[in-house]
Amino acid sequence: MTARIATIAGVVLALATVEAATLSKQQADLFSRKVQQIVVQGDRVQQPGTKRTPVSENELNSWFAYSAKPLLPSGVAEPRITLVGNGKVAGQAIVDLDAIAKKKQSGGAFDVWSLVGGKVPVNVSGTLRTSNGVGNFQLESADVSGVPLPKTFLQEMVSYYSRTPAHPQGVKIDDPFELPASIRQIDVSAGQAVIVQ
Repeated sequence: MTARIATIAGVVLALATVEAATLSKQQADLFSRKVQQIVVQGDRVQQPGTKRTPVSENELNSWFAYSAKPLLPSGVAEPRITLVGNGKVAGQAIVDLDAIAKKKQSGGAFDVWSLVGGKVPVNVSGTLRTSNGVGNFQLESADVSGVPLPKTFLQEMVSYYSRTPAHPQGVKIDDPFELPASIRQIDVSAGQAVIVQ
């Protein structure tokens, strides 16, 4: 019995070590080089659909862990993406709800924003559909710490954290978006995405 427990503990520890090893500065640098390559190829594409650049889930998450922090909006931390396959993706991040709540509170007795706050894990999953240089994300589920999140509430968060001077209303979850760098489509399979230009 003790040997069995020790074996199970050893396997769990080994798996935890493998998971930790999948995120690395080298993988983050590789992802950055691939993004540069995609941008350069975008200016040179002669025949659409002929350039294919694979990007692994580990490369993307390594980039989030080691390089993305200066580019993330203040209040969003520890993003992580899971490439499920067949276009399905899942993401999670720690989101600071205090800033949104302060801006959105109406002071009414039934104001949901007066009830939320703090830094919480937000999970989102859905399907990324892309073709002919246009993408669309179809939301399937969202939750905060395991509690289902209404789409309108998620939209408020996305709008708040995606605002720019050029787009003061932020991004709308359902809106189609143009793919940059002459990208025609993104094929998502388990653990990998292929950028097609």
